[in-house]
Amino acid sequence: MQLFAKDLLILDPTPNGTDANREAQRALLAADSLRASGRLRLRVRGESMLPNLWPCEVVEIASCSAEDVSPGEIVLALRDGRFYLHRFVGRFPSGGFLLRGDSMPAVDPEFSSEGLLGRLVSRHVPLRAWSRAVGQLLCYCRPARTLALKLHAMWQRRRDLQPDAASITDIETYSAQARGQECPRHTHIGHTGIDHACSLDAQASIPELTNAGV
Repeated sequence: MQLFAKDLLILDPTPNGTDANREAQRALLAADSLRASGRLRLRVRGESMLPNLWPCEVVEIASCSAEDVSPGEIVLALRDGRFYLHRFVGRFPSGGFLLRGDSMPAVDPEFSSEGLLGRLVSRHVPLRAWSRAVGQLLCYCRPARTLALKLHAMWQRRRDLQPDAASITDIETYSAQARGQECPRHTHIGHTGIDHACSLDAQASIPELTNAGV
C-alpha cells in the first residue's frame, strides 16, 4: 500500500496542541506503511532542501536502514512525530546519525539509529557546490527565497497546463476517428481495420485524459 503524507521539514512552524497530535499520528501511520510495503510517496512541505527539493513536490521513498545509506544521499527520518527529508551526513559508532538540509546552515541534532526510515529513490539529487551556495543564499536572504518560490510556482503551474506528448497523440487519434480519417499512428491496411484500431485507442485514452488532474 502507498500512502500520501505531508513531509514536515525543519523550516516549517511547529504545530501546537491538536494539530501537533494529528500530524504525529499521520507521520506514524505513514512510517508503518513504509515499513510494511517498502515504498512511500510524500508531498514535500518546507524549504530546507532548496534548491533541490521544492514545496509541493511529490517524492518516492524506499525503505532502508542507516547501514545501507552513504553520505550525500537524501533520506527520510522520523523524530518526535515529525518527518525530516534531509541529506545524510554520517553515522556515529553508537548507531546514531546526522542529517542536514541543503539550505540549512548547520546539521540537525543527532537522530537515533531507529529513526531512519528510507532513502529518496524517485530521482537522483546530488549535492553540488553551486546548489549548496544557492541554498545558503535562499536561507539567509528572504527576498531571494520569496522570489525563487514564486518563480518556481509559476513554472509549475505553466508545466501542469501543458499536455504531454502522449496526451496530444491521443487527442489527435480521437479527432481523426471522429472525422472518419486515417489514424496517424497506424499504417493504412484497410479502412475498417484502421477505424477499429483508432476507436480502441480513443476509448482507452478517455479515462486517462479525464483523470489526469486527480
